[in-house]
Amino acid sequence: MTSSSSTPSRKALSKIASNRLQKELVEWQVNPPTGFKHKVTDNLQRWVIEVNGAPGTLYANETYQLQVDFPEHYPMEAPQVIFMSPAPLHPHIYSNGHICLVT
Repeated sequence: MTSSSSTPSRKALSKIASNRLQKELVEWQVNPPTGFKHKVTDNLQRWVIEVNGAPGTLYANETYQLQVDFPEHYPMEAPQVIFMSPAPLHPHIYSNGHICLVT
């Protein structure tokens, strides 16, 4: 069976993951981290975060978007985080938006 959607199929969130993400989302809305904004969607499993470049850096006055995909067993499994196009130029960020965490 094939799907016409560009979104890979994912298993539904566990009850623990869903409860945790709902609490974290409320915290983001009440006390958002400086320079970050959660873009509202109807999908608790995929967040889109707007990131503003920090003042005084190469990225000042730039805005980027992160896509955060939460797995079925979050927080026991880490989410996948990638920059959406266009990704910032950085030695640890690939042109497809994937972030290299290995040093």
